Amino acid sequence: MPTAILTGPPVPGSPLEGDLRSLGFEVRIAAGPRDTGALLASVPASERVAVVDSRFTGHRHALRLALTDPRFGAAAVPGALTVQPAARPGLDRALARATAPAHSLPDELAAVIEADGTVVQRPELGTLVAAVPETRAQREVATAAVAAVDDEAVRLRSAVKSRDGFFTTFFISPYSRYIARWCARRGLTPNQVTTASLITALIAAACAATGERTGYVAAGVLLIVSFVLDCTDGQLARYSLQYSTLGAWLDATFDRAKEYSFYAGLALGAARGGDDVWALALGAMVLMTCRHVVDFAFNEANHDATANTSPTAALSDRLDSVGWTVWARRMVILPIGERWAMIAVLTALTTPRITFYALLVGCAFGALYTTAGRVLRSLTRKAERTDRAARALYDLTDTGPLAEAVAYVGRSRRAGAASLVFALLAVAQLGATALFVPFGGAEWAAAAGLYVLLSAVAVARPLKGPLDWLLPPLFRAAEYGTVLVLAAKSEVNGALPAAFGLVAAVAYHHYDTVYRIRGDAGAPPHWLVRTIGGHEGRVLVTAVLATVLARSDFPVALTAMAGFVALVVLVESIRFWVSSGAPAVHDEGEPA
Repeated sequence: MPTAILTGPPVPGSPLEGDLRSLGFEVRIAAGPRDTGALLASVPASERVAVVDSRFTGHRHALRLALTDPRFGAAAVPGALTVQPAARPGLDRALARATAPAHSLPDELAAVIEADGTVVQRPELGTLVAAVPETRAQREVATAAVAAVDDEAVRLRSAVKSRDGFFTTFFISPYSRYIARWCARRGLTPNQVTTASLITALIAAACAATGERTGYVAAGVLLIVSFVLDCTDGQLARYSLQYSTLGAWLDATFDRAKEYSFYAGLALGAARGGDDVWALALGAMVLMTCRHVVDFAFNEANHDATANTSPTAALSDRLDSVGWTVWARRMVILPIGERWAMIAVLTALTTPRITFYALLVGCAFGALYTTAGRVLRSLTRKAERTDRAARALYDLTDTGPLAEAVAYVGRSRRAGAASLVFALLAVAQLGATALFVPFGGAEWAAAAGLYVLLSAVAVARPLKGPLDWLLPPLFRAAEYGTVLVLAAKSEVNGALPAAFGLVAAVAYHHYDTVYRIRGDAGAPPHWLVRTIGGHEGRVLVTAVLATVLARSDFPVALTAMAGFVALVVLVESIRFWVSSGAPAVHDEGEPA
């Protein structure tokens, strides 16, 4: 149990001690600020500890934000400071160096810890009150300010993302936040709600797989229910600050698992009605994954760049100052809320083929819009990218042992435009092969070998060029596209479903990589990338199999590859995300 140390006896009538106990703290009261160190020494170093000024006046939710969020090693609001075990030595040093505080001991400790190099998170309180009044008059003013603000209303409002899509903001969040509060009051966790959302989506996929109109209608309704639960789990996490390592993994991966499982359900349902749409289902998954990689790679390349300015970014900021353009720009990219709503309605009212056509057109337009804007920003901004960004981009390329061996021979320390040029050449010659060479042609193996060489040269230099963030999505498109085209050209029953499974397994690995990097935990271990071959190795293996195997054996080979990749990746991913080294984060990024 975490411990909160009050710097002295609470002010008579103050709810401070009760508030801290309601937040899960064991409360210990010092005789005065100078006695705080003795009480701190009695708290085990493996526990979270908080130091709170006994005169603190404010909302309970202000204390919750400062003292219970697991994502931060140290956090503070006026009059209250908390540290997790990793930052405990910094608190001990600060307490030893602290002088008699002129105002508040927790505030002085927070300043000393921060000056010593420890990052102290200071949550935005908005209308919430957190103060340390020194006189009766100041306390009366602070107490009146507390009474004037509804703590619960603020807590409910802050449970909703500050930035979300139009459909989510106006059709889901107005009531899902109350579902989140209902779940919190009954002891449900965000992970349980996330799991319920996944189960609901899988049932929806099963309904779609029936191929009957009643099944399609039920699938559309259940998909919306699943999305409501998907919004609720994040709101519950923010409402109760229940962020966790496992929750980060579940939230990061289940959205894709739900959506892609639904694609498979639609394809199965269409097949029951005599319509083969597996190529469309796989194409939708490829497009969606590549679009997400564009988002992730661009953000990683630029989030810590210096001199990061651009005329197009300034124009974007001006457009955001006009209300209707904000929603128009968010809707045009077809974020997850709009996308799931469209899929649900079209599933219930039309056919899987029409649903996939609409999905492909809408997502392609959104991808072109966002990618074009980011290319313009990258070309017009004067930014110097960091070594960390270059490393993140390299990890996102998923380069394996074959390309590494080639790159090692010709490695250069200079960054430049050559990286993108060679990547485009690698993808272009593979695309030309896909257009003109039939299944089983020896040209496939030759093109895959050339792809290995060119992609290796592309990553031989540090990825600090203005458009080097395009390399990961280009390599994703090349790998997934190769699997899709070869499966389609084989014209063998079961080839496209097997290809769908292989791309899904590899895509999981790529999403897992993204969320580890976003959590500052680094990419997956390199042995994993080498074991599953890297993107270039899998392209080469797929092309060689298509060349040497009979058509009837190709689906079996794809299924074996899918099973191997899924097994290795899932075992390592689960090991990491349930370990103590995983980051306690919750996805607060742009709508996916």
